[in-house]
Amino acid sequence: MYAFDYQRPASLTDAAQLAASGAKLLAGGQTLLASMKLRLSSPETLADLGAITELSGIRRDGDHLVIGAMTRHAEVAASQDVLAAIPALADLAAHIGDRQVRAMGTLGGSVANNDPSACYPCAVLGLGATIVTTKRAMEADDFFQGMFTTALDEDELITAIRFPMAERAAYMKFKQPASRFALIGVFVAQTADGVRVAVTGGGNGVFRHEGLEAALNKDFSAASAASVKIDDSELSSDLHGSAAYRANLISVQTQRAVDKALGH
Repeated sequence: MYAFDYQRPASLTDAAQLAASGAKLLAGGQTLLASMKLRLSSPETLADLGAITELSGIRRDGDHLVIGAMTRHAEVAASQDVLAAIPALADLAAHIGDRQVRAMGTLGGSVANNDPSACYPCAVLGLGATIVTTKRAMEADDFFQGMFTTALDEDELITAIRFPMAERAAYMKFKQPASRFALIGVFVAQTADGVRVAVTGGGNGVFRHEGLEAALNKDFSAASAASVKIDDSELSSDLHGSAAYRANLISVQTQRAVDKALGH
């Protein structure tokens, strides 16, 4: 590690001011600290958000579940409110990384980082959640803009995420064994407004699959998902799996997610 200025703001206002001045925000640190150790990131100032108590917590708000940005993965996985309202979200959180990652990693940190293979962005997009920040509220469809890129301004912080409750939902992940990130992850949610299918690990960030959504809106079954041909032309290909392999995984994991959502 190298020398840097460490700040621990006690309020959102102070944190936003630090971010506006060029400080790098530190949430759970599961990506940032590793990047710093590898010299892939070298911020002069870190602003640790851990002292801002209003950024943590889970609460029901009508037909929504509101989760603070600094809420740890382990807290989401163990929350009775999450287990009762959106069990698929608790299940997703319970299988992120390992126990140490779940103890330190945060919802807001994962969503703001928008790793193209991360699990939380898939749930946020799959459920059609709303990202609440220090400036505004953004729909998930407008928030994610590609690999490690979001609609956040430099001085804008995620404060909470509002998850609508789904009639049925499930997440299935085929893990890359070394990192435990998703080689392919699929979040399927059946809501009052229709079916949403979000995919992570496939390419340049999380995305919705319109073909799967159209088929599942007509018939919410694994057979319906299996009938959809997955185009691999824009999927990534690397040493972990070809684009064709990822396309097959999207189909298989969607079928499994539908079966899981149906309780099969």
